[in-house]
Amino acid sequence: MDVQDSPRKSYWRCSKQDFFPEPSFKDLSSYRTALFQICPRLKDRLLSRSTETHELVTLRRESENPMQKCLTWWDLMWMSFGSVVGSGIFVITGQEARYNAGPAIVLSYALSGFSALLSVFCYTEFAVEIPAAGGSFSYLRVELGDFIAYLAAGNILLEAVIGAAGLGRSWSSYFASMINSKNPDFLRIKIDSFADGFNLLDPLAVVVLLVANSIAMSGTKRTSFLNWIASIATAFIIAFIIVVGFIHFKSSNLVPYFPEGAEGVFVSAAVVYWAYTGFDMVATMAEETKNPSKDIPIGLVGSMSIITVVYCLMALALTGMVKYTEIDPNAAYSVAFAQIGMNWASYLVSICALKGMTTSLMVGSLGQGRYTTQIARSHMIPPWFARVHPKTGTPINATLLTTILSAIVAFFSSLDVLSSVFSICTLLIFMLLAVALLVRRYYVKDVTSKNDSVTFFVSLFTIVGSSIGVTALWNSGVRGWIGYVVASVIWCSGTLGISLLHKHRVPKVWGVPLVPWLPSLSIAMNVFLLGSLDYKAFLRFIICSAVMILYYLMVGVHATYDVAHQNPKETEAEEGR
Repeated sequence: MDVQDSPRKSYWRCSKQDFFPEPSFKDLSSYRTALFQICPRLKDRLLSRSTETHELVTLRRESENPMQKCLTWWDLMWMSFGSVVGSGIFVITGQEARYNAGPAIVLSYALSGFSALLSVFCYTEFAVEIPAAGGSFSYLRVELGDFIAYLAAGNILLEAVIGAAGLGRSWSSYFASMINSKNPDFLRIKIDSFADGFNLLDPLAVVVLLVANSIAMSGTKRTSFLNWIASIATAFIIAFIIVVGFIHFKSSNLVPYFPEGAEGVFVSAAVVYWAYTGFDMVATMAEETKNPSKDIPIGLVGSMSIITVVYCLMALALTGMVKYTEIDPNAAYSVAFAQIGMNWASYLVSICALKGMTTSLMVGSLGQGRYTTQIARSHMIPPWFARVHPKTGTPINATLLTTILSAIVAFFSSLDVLSSVFSICTLLIFMLLAVALLVRRYYVKDVTSKNDSVTFFVSLFTIVGSSIGVTALWNSGVRGWIGYVVASVIWCSGTLGISLLHKHRVPKVWGVPLVPWLPSLSIAMNVFLLGSLDYKAFLRFIICSAVMILYYLMVGVHATYDVAHQNPKETEAEEGR
């Protein structure tokens, strides 16, 4: 029975059966029995893999109502633009041009853009083949299994909640500074009895989050239209910045081009990479796309290619307009306009930054809700959060969950506290998706021969190991060419080993070109960027992952085990339909 043929029930019903319908949670005795079977159940979940049919057909029944297929490549392109182009380009560019890359910040953006585009290729192939709402969660669940998918999705959802809270606080600070530049905290409420970092309550950030998320809950097409209007306005402002920059361009400002050498370019590339993140949230909209095989490649690959060119032009305009040693690291573009006598243009920059944060919140809310929906469909969290509202066609329960969590964090936590909780999970998922793509193309359980399986996994470990080796050499300060050449040869040998194997799967419509070389390069670049993060990010990842593993052992593994071992004939019949 299709989702739309399910008997109509109240969307807001709320009972134990709605949250924990699995047999393991029927009563205390059943749960105790399930806990005693945790080892065989965990083994079953670690070795099992989902299927495309299960993700695309069976799991959608949990939502009771279908999401509306209302998006085209035009919507996806502007959603990606609205999600990615935020305030980061205006802040990060000045800091990195001043202290690290100098005029070569353009090359840093080009390198980071190329790395992001490699990840976009992987996302696009999966989104075309498996157009489910879960994005990377569904892709990893099919290729690498439940546990890795759960751990990755849990961390990226946590990062998204914290990121949304940070955007809310940033919006509040930016807006306050436009009114009173001397005190960006004057709209906040100070509570002296609270600990530092949590004593400036921010009701405006909560309001901004509630408004942005309410728009996302009201309808996907409506959110896309509002994002499109706002992003068009931003595009005109960015075009104005670039044109004015080139009118006042002085080639003498580009000398010296590499003030800190190649090291400065690579260091900055690792930092400005974060200005490209956000496109992964757009990939979760595949289920609501009218023609995924056409719209997703054009929307994602096209938008990221344009964004890379725009970022490079904006960086070139800034460094050509002002000598890199005179760039203000805190307000680069505003001060640059002031230096050429256009003080009023600083308001355009502020408006553009505020708009960028607003659209990032709206598109991010869409993506977070759909991640949560697919996780709930799999019963890793209560399936109550998987429901899609019959009128709006959006997952209101899931979006409310992420909205409330973000609002609570934003109300109490300062930007300093939020920035210290930055996650490694985005880069880790990008790397895992590249690995999953190689697994998808070259390895099929019980089909790939033993010799080919051994060759594949040895080659894969060689690629990852050599990538870690290059990263370790760079971070240890070694700059001699011998170590890098040796590591590169090892990386090439691993990639060549995979390329000589038979491909068991080829994409039906759209696929990543130059496989396995581009996915292998994506693994290397994401490992290198992971190495640029400090120990706090890894410590946070370990602590949060430990908490998530505890929840998985106590709840998730039993719920998913029960769902996977329901009546096999009923499951086959559902997937057949």
